[in-house]
Amino acid sequence: MPIWFAYTLIVLLIITSVLLTLLILLHRGKGGGLSSMFGGGVSSSLAGSSVAEKNLDRYTVLVGIVWFASIIGLGLWLKLATAGTA
Repeated sequence: MPIWFAYTLIVLLIITSVLLTLLILLHRGKGGGLSSMFGGGVSSSLAGSSVAEKNLDRYTVLVGIVWFASIIGLGLWLKLATAGTA
């Protein structure tokens, strides 16, 4: 496979890593974790989750799938690239 494929996967991996980190940090704490230790658990929780939270969950899962696929693709590319030189 061409080298530009690996560079594309590396750029995609970096972008999705940063985006996944930001999306995870945007989630609201459910309580009982580190967020409640520092005063984040004081807020009242609603019975249902809002549309914005559901969409945030969907985006997080989608970016996570793309992140995982880029890692698998990069690993397969490296395996094929090293098998061709050996």
